[in-house]
Amino acid sequence: MSSQTQQAPTSKTRSAFTITAIILAVIVIAFFLFSSLYADVLWFSQTGYLEVLTTQWIATAVMFAIGFVAMAVPVGVSLLVAFRARPIYAKLNAQLEGYQQVVEPLRKLAMIGIPILLGVFGGVSSASAWPVALQWLNRSSFGTTDPQFGLDISFYFYELPMYHSIVGYASAVLILSFLGALATSYLYGALSVNGREVRISRSARVQLAITAGIFFALQAVSIWLDQYTTLYSTSQGFLQTGASYTEANATIPGRAILAGIAAIVAILFIVTAIIGRWRLPMIGTALLLISGLVVGNLYPWIVQRFQVDPNARTYESEYIDRSIEATRDAYGIADVEEIPYSASTDAESGALREDATTTANIRILDPAIAPQAFAQLEQFKQYYQFGSYLDVDRYEIDGEIQDTVIAVRELNQSGLGEAQSWYNNAVVYTHGYGVVAAFGNQRAADGQPVFLESGIPSTGDLGDYEPRVYFGEDSPDYSIVGAPEGADDIELDYPSGGEDSEQNATTTFEGDGGPVLDNIFKKLVYAVKFQSEQIFLASDVTDESQILYDREPLERVAKVAPYLTLDSDVYPAIVDDRIVWIVDGYTTGANYPYSQVEQLSSAIADTYTPAPQFALDDVNYIRNSVKATVDAYDGSVKLYAWDDEDPVLQTWNKIFPNSLLAQDEMSVELLDHVRYPADLFKVQREILGSFHVTDAGSFYSSDDQWVSPEDPVSGTGSLQPPYYLTMQVPGTDDPAFTLYSTFIPKGTADASRSVLTGYLTANSDAGPDYGKLTLLTLPKQDTVPGPGQVQNSFNTNTIVANQLALLQQGDTEVKLGNLLTLPVGGGLLYVQPVYVQSTSGTQYPLLRKVLVSFGDEIAFEDTLDEALDTLFGGDSGAEAGDGEVPVTPDVPVDPDVPVDPDAPVDPDAPVVTPGDNAALDSALADYKSALADRNAAYAANDLVAAAEADQAMVDAIERAIAATE
Repeated sequence: MSSQTQQAPTSKTRSAFTITAIILAVIVIAFFLFSSLYADVLWFSQTGYLEVLTTQWIATAVMFAIGFVAMAVPVGVSLLVAFRARPIYAKLNAQLEGYQQVVEPLRKLAMIGIPILLGVFGGVSSASAWPVALQWLNRSSFGTTDPQFGLDISFYFYELPMYHSIVGYASAVLILSFLGALATSYLYGALSVNGREVRISRSARVQLAITAGIFFALQAVSIWLDQYTTLYSTSQGFLQTGASYTEANATIPGRAILAGIAAIVAILFIVTAIIGRWRLPMIGTALLLISGLVVGNLYPWIVQRFQVDPNARTYESEYIDRSIEATRDAYGIADVEEIPYSASTDAESGALREDATTTANIRILDPAIAPQAFAQLEQFKQYYQFGSYLDVDRYEIDGEIQDTVIAVRELNQSGLGEAQSWYNNAVVYTHGYGVVAAFGNQRAADGQPVFLESGIPSTGDLGDYEPRVYFGEDSPDYSIVGAPEGADDIELDYPSGGEDSEQNATTTFEGDGGPVLDNIFKKLVYAVKFQSEQIFLASDVTDESQILYDREPLERVAKVAPYLTLDSDVYPAIVDDRIVWIVDGYTTGANYPYSQVEQLSSAIADTYTPAPQFALDDVNYIRNSVKATVDAYDGSVKLYAWDDEDPVLQTWNKIFPNSLLAQDEMSVELLDHVRYPADLFKVQREILGSFHVTDAGSFYSSDDQWVSPEDPVSGTGSLQPPYYLTMQVPGTDDPAFTLYSTFIPKGTADASRSVLTGYLTANSDAGPDYGKLTLLTLPKQDTVPGPGQVQNSFNTNTIVANQLALLQQGDTEVKLGNLLTLPVGGGLLYVQPVYVQSTSGTQYPLLRKVLVSFGDEIAFEDTLDEALDTLFGGDSGAEAGDGEVPVTPDVPVDPDVPVDPDAPVDPDAPVVTPGDNAALDSALADYKSALADRNAAYAANDLVAAAEADQAMVDAIERAIAATE
């Protein structure tokens, strides 16, 4: 037998093996893709939002098909026409003949393959534009027109993006068609270049000229559309966004002229197709390029430089007014109520009598520090956890509304340590348990939070509710729950024997929370999706099992409402006997004419929300259009149309017609827990820093710009976050759950002044006043300390510093809580809780002291109630929520001598309190007065007065020391 005969079967075997391997690989890849798609179908079907998924798929498929055909057909026709119109007996040089010999065997494949390949790329590109197309098809009118062209705002949101997309895509198609025809004509001799001589056949000339003519016609349309983009683009003049004087009087007319020139060039190319002369379109093209430089760039620069800049305040006034009106409307601040507030700085006795409700609800429990206390006191087991920041809400307790700091006890599987396994992670440890809530305005005698809901099982004032948390912010990637009727419970419910016991209660999930694994195929699909063969093989995965995944509230809402931008602060609430997560959703846009553009993720950055490295989410229109809920037990998602007058939401509601519920379908309990969203408020305060000014001249001069102050506690330079408090805002009739923030003058780091200029509040209670923005404006001639100045006064006050040093004796450290600002007593009251925490062993913060300030006065006591009385002449006129806490007398300290933190404290030392020693009282009063004089002197940069105040402080300290001897 010859070697060739022996090699033949071997070659055939290898070929068969290769083909088989390729087929199997294709099958495996196809199954992986199918598994992902089918899992999506199961998930959306279970949640009740399958129509959202199918609408996206259908729209994507249709747009892909349109893009594919729109690219493949013109390119294919262009190649075919160029080939069929080639000269039959063209004389080719040797090089072209060589190219033809290489290309000709693949010509038919190329004539089909190239258009198909380009069509696939074009289809993928157009498929991603399905939101643009669907919004255009379902557009809703804004009912407001722009001041330049008089067009409805919807034109800029829906029509202009669609027209630009069509023109841009068609231009790309024509360029590729032109290049394909050019290459084919050259390859087959219809186009030849011999030195400086170019020869082109009639058929090639007609095809190329017509293609170029259509291309320039499209450019004319594109340039014409570019007139409208100036209304939401960066301006050459003073405005950040929108057409200023130069754009309105030079750029826009210039683009109209350029569009006309481009149209003429297009006509000249059509003429060339007929008469065969290329000189006219070439001259026209050159004229278009030169005109683009002169009319499009040079002329606007001349107008701006020599006409506008010397008289900018006058020329830009009309356009600044446009920007102010549009920006305030687009960000929902047009109706902000401004109230002059002449803040008093004198702490008079009984000043808080008319603010009793606000005073009683001052929150002294810091949600950023409390998590450590919650974890130590309420975590119970290592496999539970609380969030890094707790949430602030309000509940009716004993007939009164109480501000509450609340957290969900979620699952933490990493706490299992070596006990982690697929079985434990997926089947046993499946959910968290219960909420923990504490009064925001109370503290225990030892400084611990006063819980109104705690323990396992949960007990307290929030009533009976479903405590199991299968869906939360820190839930596992997936869990498999449910079991046949009569089967043993295997899901760990909660530790039933106390913190140190290993006894556990178990349960079986009985809700409808995820796709049911009722056949082998579904189990295989999810085994592939989560890359775990145990899902397919484990005996505890039965036909009644459900698989829970995509469990974070933000993730679930984002999947069923892909058109929403979601608030970063999701919070829990007990609603209708269930734990639900409440999510605020925004509709946004970046094409609102004349509205200033903000980077959303940068605008919301503060101590609690980190700033992004790269912000790519520009917006200049935002509405809190949707309130969403996610049930913590079964994961059900409900979307409520909170702002049904929002035209953007109306458009999306047409696209997904069955996904939104009406606002009146929200239960009373749910309405009781809605809040004004923090992210929206932060964006609005950023805008109001400049746009509280409505006079164009003052706006241009930038003589009254504000910013939010830095957080004086964090020390990171981040902005102070807004805080939720129940208060009665000056100018309103009743107290309300309110979100507030403060303003200080805008300035550079060297020239910034932390004095209050404004105080912004938003009503968060559902009802006719929900979302009402109130801006308290402080007189410019008065100096009211801002958060930075107050924190500096706290830190530099010698008496406070020595008391803090006493608190830091031994293995303890002091943590300063959030610095709150409240408009009460005719002025502004600052409140800051002071926590003490061990530096070794068991560590969690205990609330020991409260710092308060009003004007230049400071008080530092064990309780807020006592501190307010001390601050306001012995009687504040109102009671704080911690008035029942017993007060521990202070140990006297020498304010001039630093305290040794390691020195032992003598419990039998005599106690000196105000009123026991008249000389000491007088000295301390003089010290406070001198300290205020020194701060005022430094603020005014009067070094002489500061030195005199320093000497007065020294004299007062010496008299105080003498009085205590």
